[in-house]
Amino acid sequence: MYAVIKTGGKQYKVASGEKLKIEQIPADIGAKITLDQVLAIGKGESIRVGMPLVHGAFVEATVVVHGRYSKVTIFKMRRRKHYQKHSGHRQNYTELHIDAIKVQ
Repeated sequence: MYAVIKTGGKQYKVASGEKLKIEQIPADIGAKITLDQVLAIGKGESIRVGMPLVHGAFVEATVVVHGRYSKVTIFKMRRRKHYQKHSGHRQNYTELHIDAIKVQ
């Protein structure tokens, strides 16, 4: 069984027992959280798609760790103008362990 969830402005396909890195959420390490924005649920050949959400469906997850992705380097340059700009960015993330996908 799998589900397509929406969190942090992105969509993820998850299954029970998987680990998933999402945009950082304010939760303590080891805390149980519920993701209730489920867009679709599938099992085998059958799929149930919400309009826009599947009614009564939710995903239970445990917060494993908070961290930061590796640095993305930004380099801007204008040729022959003596302009160069260096900068970088590291995005925060929360790693989740998907415990269960439930439908009421």
